[in-house]
Amino acid sequence: MPTDTWRAKPIAQDVPYPDPAALKEVLTQLQDLPGLVTPVEIDRLRSQLGRVADGQAFLLQCGDCAELFSYCNPKQIEAKIKLTLLMSLIIIHGARLPVVRVGRIAGQYAKPRSKPTEKVTLANDETKEVLSFRGDNVNGLGVDERTPDPQRLLKAYFHSAATLNHVRGCLSSGMADLHAPHAWSFHHVQNKYLQHEFERIADSITDSLDFMKTVGADPGGTSNVLNTVDYFTSHEGLMLEYEHALTHDDTHQRSYDLSAHTIWLGDRTRQLDGAHVEFVKHIQNPIGIKVGPSMDAQELVDMLDAVNPWLEKGRVTLISRYGASKIHEYLPKHIQAVKNSRHQDHVIWCCDPMHGNTIASTANPSVKTRIFSDVVAELSAAMRLHASMGSRLGGVHLELTGDEGVTECVGGSMELSDDDLMRCYRTHCDPRLNYEQSLDIAFMISQVLRSQRLGLGDEDAMIQALSQSMTDESDAP
Repeated sequence: MPTDTWRAKPIAQDVPYPDPAALKEVLTQLQDLPGLVTPVEIDRLRSQLGRVADGQAFLLQCGDCAELFSYCNPKQIEAKIKLTLLMSLIIIHGARLPVVRVGRIAGQYAKPRSKPTEKVTLANDETKEVLSFRGDNVNGLGVDERTPDPQRLLKAYFHSAATLNHVRGCLSSGMADLHAPHAWSFHHVQNKYLQHEFERIADSITDSLDFMKTVGADPGGTSNVLNTVDYFTSHEGLMLEYEHALTHDDTHQRSYDLSAHTIWLGDRTRQLDGAHVEFVKHIQNPIGIKVGPSMDAQELVDMLDAVNPWLEKGRVTLISRYGASKIHEYLPKHIQAVKNSRHQDHVIWCCDPMHGNTIASTANPSVKTRIFSDVVAELSAAMRLHASMGSRLGGVHLELTGDEGVTECVGGSMELSDDDLMRCYRTHCDPRLNYEQSLDIAFMISQVLRSQRLGLGDEDAMIQALSQSMTDESDAP
């Protein structure tokens, strides 16, 4: 049986269920259900992340800020997969490195909150204080649905299972087939620069595959590598009762959390003496740790000592999230602390340029947004700082959506303004990059990694020119 030593530790973000007996019954049912993923898949991700730590691959982790059960439908699932595939293809073309694809999907149903309650406006314009919305696996968004309901944990399991089933079906049915790159979903991208750049990549792939077929390296287009890809799942490991219920031991008595291939700890759940850190110490899954301004440099090293004492490469992904205005103050200290420790060759540094750049809309202060130029600024600064300090940025962690027409972040090649936000603002939590903004980021990463690979230098000038071309269609050939 998996260890439950975490129960003796303080549990951050714990959910106060009003009926403990009902919760226990649900957890018993979850323990008897099959895992959502398998230990073999988790071990495969561990191996691939080891290559990321060695600089032989790049990590792309992306998806919704918080999933809703209603997102479990073919259109939205396929949109996320297709966008992730497009982004990874663009990055691969520039970096000439494999991309490890990890989705914030099939389980990202819980969200941490800074306050246990919040005020909501009723239909009669009166305000009422209710329990905070903690995600679909805890309570509902409606005012009368705020009581935590353990049955939602079962719903989360089955929605995750259905989502994973469709993901696996799509990938095994040729969605990732590189033999027809021009057929990939690029139809609603309006920016001419992005259109031209993708056409150039697609033509290059087609030409390379024609050559491979001619010399017999890809006879009949049956190569599995060219027809499908690995796609792993992740979520924030907030609900420890749920995570524990889906944790099982293999024949070697190793514990695997089978709720997802990897889980991460956030700013609110990474206390060294807390239950969440204690839980991840005992599972085989690779884990992520959010690193922000509130983390002391020595605390970071102590955390690595606690969760990766055996120094496995790729076991820990450090997901930095400072904000464009703070990254130069904090990231160098954290990089240096890791470089001075025994973990310097074993961690993956991954940039989350989203969370530290959340602001209120000027037109509607109750609405959160992010300015695309701040996202680019933090990501480019992370690349530059790592390179200047002899470190390596191994990946990016993004909140995005494949849904068409979403207007939640300002700027990018669509040149969205603050006044555009409410045109198609759909998130129930944090603002996400839309389709074109996500591709903007992918092309930027691709160009920077290409520049580093070829030793072209002057990354700042290159990033500035690239950003300008994304927002000026007249520059497109």
